[in-house]
Amino acid sequence: MPVLRSAFIALSRNRSLRKFAEHSSIGGKLSSRFVAGLEIEDALRVCAQVNQQGMHVTLDSLGESVSTAEEAHRAADIYHQLLDQIAARKLDSNISVKLTQMGLALDPVIAETIATSLAQHAHATGNFLRIDMEDSPVTQVTLDIVRRINAQPELRGSTGIVIQSYLYRSQADIEQLIADGIRVRLCKGAYKEPAEVAFPKKSDVDANYSKLANMLLQSPIYHGLATHDENMIAAAKSFVAQRNIDRSHFEFQMLFGVRRDLQRKLIAEGFNVRVYIPFGREWYPYFMRRLAERPANVFFIAKQLFRQ
Repeated sequence: MPVLRSAFIALSRNRSLRKFAEHSSIGGKLSSRFVAGLEIEDALRVCAQVNQQGMHVTLDSLGESVSTAEEAHRAADIYHQLLDQIAARKLDSNISVKLTQMGLALDPVIAETIATSLAQHAHATGNFLRIDMEDSPVTQVTLDIVRRINAQPELRGSTGIVIQSYLYRSQADIEQLIADGIRVRLCKGAYKEPAEVAFPKKSDVDANYSKLANMLLQSPIYHGLATHDENMIAAAKSFVAQRNIDRSHFEFQMLFGVRRDLQRKLIAEGFNVRVYIPFGREWYPYFMRRLAERPANVFFIAKQLFRQ
C-alpha cells in the first residue's frame, strides 16, 4: 500500500495527465464519486441534498497554487459568492480554503489579506472559515496567519484550521491552538512528507491521531475529527463515553463520496457529521490524493464505471 500511495501522490503532480483528465469525459466520470460538480450551483445543490440527510457541510472550491494576484482574487470571489448563497438559501455549510489558492506562494501578505476578507464576510453572514493545511513547508506560515486573524477581537472564533497527525510538531501546535481558542479539524495528512518531519509508519500516525483527538475532545472548543478509519472513530466514541463528553461538543468529518454508510450510521447514533464537499474544474490533484489515502477506492471506482 505505501508503494501505491506514493505512486498516486506522484501522479497528482503530473501536469500532462492532469490536463487530459480535467478535459475528458472519462475524467468527469472518474471524479464524480468524490467531486460534487464543476460549478457553484452544483456544489449548492449537493449541499442541500446532504443537509436533508441531517449532516452539516463544508464547501471547497478546488484549486491550488495560483500564478498571479488576479487569479488569487478570482478564486476568493468564488468563496464570497458561496457565503452569500449559503446565507440566502439558509444552507448548513461553512467554507474551506487553501492559502496557496489565495496567493500564498506569491506573497503571504496577499494570502493573509484575502483570508481576512473571507473571515470578515463569514462573520458578517454568521458563518465560519476553515483554513486547510497543505504540505509541511507552509505549515508555520498557515498557523501564523490563522492565529493573527483570530487575534482580531471582531473576528475571534470565526476562523479554524486543519492539523495533520502525521507531523511530529502537531501536539505542540494543538496545545497552542487550544490556548488561542481556535477550532481544529484533525486529519491524518495526505501529502508525501520526509521522515524528518512526519511519522513514516501508519501505526505511529494512528497512535498520534488518537492522542491528539483526545486532547481536542477534552478542550472547551468545538472541534472536528476528520477520519473514515473505523478504529479511530471507535476510539473517539469510547473516550467520549468514558469521560461523559456530550455528543454535541464535537463532530466527525468525512469526505463526500467516502463511507456514506458510516456517515449515516453515525447520524443514527446521534453524532454530528460534517461532509466535506469539493467542486470545481481543477479537481485532478484532489482526486489523486483521495486515491493515495485509500487505494481500495480505485477498485470501487473501476467497478462503478463498468456498471455504467
